[in-house]
Amino acid sequence: MTDSTPPTPSLFPRRLAVAATAAATLALLSPAAALAQPAAYPNKAIKLVVPYAPGGSADIAARLITDEWGKALGGSLFIENKGGAGGNIGVDMVAKSAPDGYTVGLQTVSLAINPSLTAKMPYDTLKDLAPIGMVASSQHVLVVNNALPAKNIKELVALLKAQPGKYSYGSAGAGSTFHMSAELFKAVAGTPIVHIPYRGGGPAMIDTMSGQVALSFPVLSAAQPHVQAGKLRALGVTGTKRSALMPDVPTIAEAGLPGYAFETWFIVFAPAGTPKPVVDKLNTTLNQALNTPALKERMAKDGFDPIPSTPEQARARLEKEMPQWAKLIRERGITAE
Repeated sequence: MTDSTPPTPSLFPRRLAVAATAAATLALLSPAAALAQPAAYPNKAIKLVVPYAPGGSADIAARLITDEWGKALGGSLFIENKGGAGGNIGVDMVAKSAPDGYTVGLQTVSLAINPSLTAKMPYDTLKDLAPIGMVASSQHVLVVNNALPAKNIKELVALLKAQPGKYSYGSAGAGSTFHMSAELFKAVAGTPIVHIPYRGGGPAMIDTMSGQVALSFPVLSAAQPHVQAGKLRALGVTGTKRSALMPDVPTIAEAGLPGYAFETWFIVFAPAGTPKPVVDKLNTTLNQALNTPALKERMAKDGFDPIPSTPEQARARLEKEMPQWAKLIRERGITAE
């Protein structure tokens, strides 16, 4: 008897197709194939080099941003303090690191100042570094010993001009932002003041309080407790606007010295040659972090004003300010020695 049931279609070609697909998938998952695929960035912790000892303004700025920036990146950042030579050692470490996005640095306005202060730089600021973005700015404040008769900026300028060479100011060291803010004051006011460099801003403030030096230009957040306690008298903040930390203290410009303005700013950078997609991701996520309410609040308490930017804007700021500082340093004969 003949079976009239239609023949079942063969499953063999379908099995071949499934097997081929599985083989292709296994090939993609093989070690060799996996190595050939670009890994998602970041896939390990990123080192953020701070070219100063812990506790200074750059270190504080770095510690403020790492958590929020890490969250935005989907990774983590850890800080390595590498001080020395006015920040040049730490910056040079970044400049000579692999341009893979896993070593970046944070420096102050000294990145624009140091090339004109140092006879032999270990790196070229504009050629060896890739700016990622600006972080924040912070002000200094002109404080005087309580025994000094000057009660405001105009009286201070008159006193310094009347007795040239008698008074001195303390700084955190030759070439520091304390030093440069004071030298800019001398240039705008046309007043002679003797420079006494210290090993850090703390000792300079202590000697201002004791009267060993007449005045100094510390970071505003560091000086605030001493001003509130009545141990120092604040005559003016160095920025273009009053600070929320000391709202009753005028800017130096509005207090009688038009044309004076100085702010410490902070910039993040990578080694030159870092791929643009990596720089762009670092920049985008940094700006996201700077715009979070939590980080804004923490920064404000320490006297920082966030200044998000593009990499191009950060580079433009460097290119604009480097010749300005070079001119002041040359005209005033300032050295880092």
